[in-house]
Amino acid sequence: MPQPASNNLERERLLRKSLSRWDNEGGHLPGAATGGPENPDDIVPPLSNAELVQLQIRVIALENLVVALLADASNEQLERVRRLAAAIFPRPGVEHRLTIQATAQMEHLSQRALRV
Repeated sequence: MPQPASNNLERERLLRKSLSRWDNEGGHLPGAATGGPENPDDIVPPLSNAELVQLQIRVIALENLVVALLADASNEQLERVRRLAAAIFPRPGVEHRLTIQATAQMEHLSQRALRV
């Protein structure tokens, strides 16, 4: 049964709000360290299976696009990617494995580009 349009609009608003936080520890919610969101509007509903599959497809496509673009990059540009990856780290005192894995993934993408 399709969801009413108002539910879809609300879900889209919440997803956009969640995505806007990705500059901050991979989407870390404000107040999470204190046990909960600072604002009830910060509660984001879980993604449905279909939404997760779409995100996976988009990430795979983006990875391949980045590799294709990096394949034509100069050595200086590839070095810049490696330096940027090395400069990304979690805030002091916070062990954020996703940030660390993202750094490794950036290095991996630059290595894949060399083989293309």
